[in-house]
Amino acid sequence: MSSIADESASPESEHRFYVGLTASCVANCLQTANFLSDRLLRKSHFKSKNIDELYRHSMDSAFAATEAFLVTGAPHASAYYPRDFAWFYPDVLDPDTIIDAEDAARRIHLLDKSVRLMLGAVRANTITTTLIPLGRGHHIGANYFALPSDTLLGILAGLEQLLTADQRPSLFRDMTRAAQIGTRLLEDYRGDLRQSVHDLAKSLEPYERDGTQSLLCDIRAPRSAATDTRAERLRFVTNSSVCATFQRAIALGVIAQNEIEAVLGRTLSQYKTELLQLFGRDGYITHSLDCPSHAPASSIALDFVNVLRGFWDLKNENERALFAATADFVLNEPRFRIPNTSHFLVSVDNPLKKMIHRIATPSYQGRSSWPTFNVEFADRMLDYDEAGGIETYRSHAQDILRHIRHATETHGGYQELLSEDGLQYRTWAYRSAVAHSWFPRFLSVWKRAFGSPLIRFAWPNKKAIDKAVK
Repeated sequence: MSSIADESASPESEHRFYVGLTASCVANCLQTANFLSDRLLRKSHFKSKNIDELYRHSMDSAFAATEAFLVTGAPHASAYYPRDFAWFYPDVLDPDTIIDAEDAARRIHLLDKSVRLMLGAVRANTITTTLIPLGRGHHIGANYFALPSDTLLGILAGLEQLLTADQRPSLFRDMTRAAQIGTRLLEDYRGDLRQSVHDLAKSLEPYERDGTQSLLCDIRAPRSAATDTRAERLRFVTNSSVCATFQRAIALGVIAQNEIEAVLGRTLSQYKTELLQLFGRDGYITHSLDCPSHAPASSIALDFVNVLRGFWDLKNENERALFAATADFVLNEPRFRIPNTSHFLVSVDNPLKKMIHRIATPSYQGRSSWPTFNVEFADRMLDYDEAGGIETYRSHAQDILRHIRHATETHGGYQELLSEDGLQYRTWAYRSAVAHSWFPRFLSVWKRAFGSPLIRFAWPNKKAIDKAVK
């Protein structure tokens, strides 16, 4: 693969990264073959109706010692998606989701490997939506399906998991080691991360509508996000993810707030206020300023919930009002639901998409239900209640989680997405994954919503655990 154009690598890195037209063509061929072969040749997976057995199998699969990177599951397992560390597995080191000492050690080991690879890509200036492995430490950096808006956010979220591993009560001594690993990685890569955050801030462009001015990342062309097959520009999720990146980088000490503000030409709080004024001008969060409809149901997408410790500050009254208005439209509009369930669709209409996605996956990121977006919706509603000291949305959050549990048990695994009929999402070209690595996040939010864990693990005493992980 030495003929691939635009090779870049750090002399200190064990990984080499390739970008450019030739590299992207190779990556496209690899990914197309992988997705089609998975659709046609995937073998039957582990089947059980018992949530405990399903979870244990998922953890054995997601954090197997042979894995090189934390991934969703087939067909995504042949490529790495850095943004997923913010969106889909933001707290894999939550002690309440860990089965035993071996599970804890495997999670830390795989998270360490994953974060090192992502930081190596940052140092090599390969901040792309996707890293496609070529073997022996060689990777192609490719953008599916546009330049990323949340890749850097995912990298920071992955690093943060290591840094804060020892901040929650845990019987697992390895959590202290994880925090030490995170501290060393931050020291080693702080300068690279700082430059990347600085470059992201510089890439924003001024935008004005109806007298409201802001800085946006996707004025000229769509940017990729977790809902990345949507082809709209001027999206809330892409721009709120950029804002969340700045917030997280400052909190981790990657960059100083005054440095970000100097590039933006305004305070960070003013920048965020402008985004909310722009996308919340109708009293709720509009998914895209390019949206042709002004009807709330058709101009809202479920990804407004953003990510754990991300965009929303629900102690702020203005943000609370916008969040509640948007959430209420979703909760009260029947077209947002799979009938007779609390599974909420990404949007009531299928989005503007590129031709290939219209043909291959017409309702992907539209009239389909993603359990993980529903989990984040539930968690933000719990944030709202906790910040206000009220019980407005807890029952809705609990209903969402109950229905996700039912779907998991019914289909024999934690699903990437469901069709608008509540079935596993399949088209002639695509079959959604059993998302093993997303399962712990569900358990974390379940405990928060119900006050007790969904699955109780028979942990040995602390001395036994310490001995097991030495």
